[in-house]
Amino acid sequence: MSSNVSFSQIKKNVGLSIIAQIISLAVSFVMNLILPKFISEYQYALWQTYLLYVGYVGILHFGLLDGIVLRYSQYDYCELDKPRIRSQFKCLLAMTNVFCLISVVCAVLFCNTEMRMVFIMTAIGIITRTMFTYTSYSFQITNRIKKYAEMIIGYRIFYGFGAIVMLFFGLHNFYYFCLVDLCSDIFGVLFSAHNNKGMYFGPSLNIRDTIVEAKKNISAGIMLMISNWSSFLLTGSARLIIQWHWDKITFGKVSFAFSITNLFLTFVTAISVVLFPSLKRTDKQNLPGLYQKIRGAITPFLIIILIFYYPGCWVLRKWLPTYNNSLVYLGILLPIIIFSSKISLLTNNYLKALRKEKMMLIINLISVVIAISMFTICAYFINNLRMLLVSIVISILICSTLSEFVVMKTLNIFDISYFFGEILMALVFEITTMLSSQMIGLIVYTMAVVLFLYFNRNNISYIYKKSVAK
Repeated sequence: MSSNVSFSQIKKNVGLSIIAQIISLAVSFVMNLILPKFISEYQYALWQTYLLYVGYVGILHFGLLDGIVLRYSQYDYCELDKPRIRSQFKCLLAMTNVFCLISVVCAVLFCNTEMRMVFIMTAIGIITRTMFTYTSYSFQITNRIKKYAEMIIGYRIFYGFGAIVMLFFGLHNFYYFCLVDLCSDIFGVLFSAHNNKGMYFGPSLNIRDTIVEAKKNISAGIMLMISNWSSFLLTGSARLIIQWHWDKITFGKVSFAFSITNLFLTFVTAISVVLFPSLKRTDKQNLPGLYQKIRGAITPFLIIILIFYYPGCWVLRKWLPTYNNSLVYLGILLPIIIFSSKISLLTNNYLKALRKEKMMLIINLISVVIAISMFTICAYFINNLRMLLVSIVISILICSTLSEFVVMKTLNIFDISYFFGEILMALVFEITTMLSSQMIGLIVYTMAVVLFLYFNRNNISYIYKKSVAK
């Protein structure tokens, strides 16, 4: 069994992942800010449609990968039963090939020319995206964050460079960028196969034992997978409804706002991927204190980072004038980062580490039912896009609050003051983005941030002093 991980080791792992995510941020900058400048709004909308659909293919492993994470994330690489793990890789490969073939046949028979290409690319993504997820997990569960960071750096550079090459040669159709995305997944898998041979090559279990092992992993991981995907549906279902109900150009403009929001979430993703295996290796009695440290550190950071919306809007209006409406949508959506970050970084990781997958599922399902109900009303009864976007923020707020209540109750800690502070700051931000003058909005929100930091100065100071002491 692996040794416990200290808070300082977590910080080191986070630092390595942040370096990788700096590269990811640069590539995301190219894909989300440079690419729309050179391709038509229609082609951009089709590309975003592909990204939306390919984001759902991960559900087709039925929790098998999540089961591997839950059952093996406390082991180091040398301790893994590699024949058992390899058997699951081969099982995944067989499953995804079957689903890919079925999807291609359906796309050819039932889709028109443009959407046919979208679905064929998505079908290929069933294989490449699932294999890439296996690749990522193979490094994360064994806490080999350095190798994971190297893979992400290579993967993202390949992705960004490929997109630039397409633009350089004047290849502006959306399917060229879909191909770049698929080839990037393949690059990541090949990198892992070279550096992670024990997870791919060598003898594995026989077919019967492979199926038995797959059933165990699916049984362990299905609830976690449903929980994760129900959380994903909080925003994913909204984008689907927008794609179905409104025209492709409107969907493209909203997707652009989502893309910019995801830029803000890049660093949170970097921290999240290393936190779960670290929590699994942490002594139970240290979990409450670690929770308060992490929560106290990320909340002020997330609130402060929203300030960059105002100068960012000025730059984007100059750079992409055709996407002015997207900036309005962005102002509505951006408070998502406060609540979504806590879900992905903090509460979900703690619920998994505490083996509260069932409670995590219940919370996410309640949130999804509320969310889809609001989205449907806003789209099909009120026909108001802005209200739908506001309802996305509300639904994620509900999920975040419910999750925190459960985690705090489990850890026997409770601090309600931050709840009110975060909600109030999100509301202030929403209001200031609607002001006629963005300069006034910037001044008002900055003043609100200063007041928030002042009233929470003792708690923030204590947390950072404790972190340094550790």
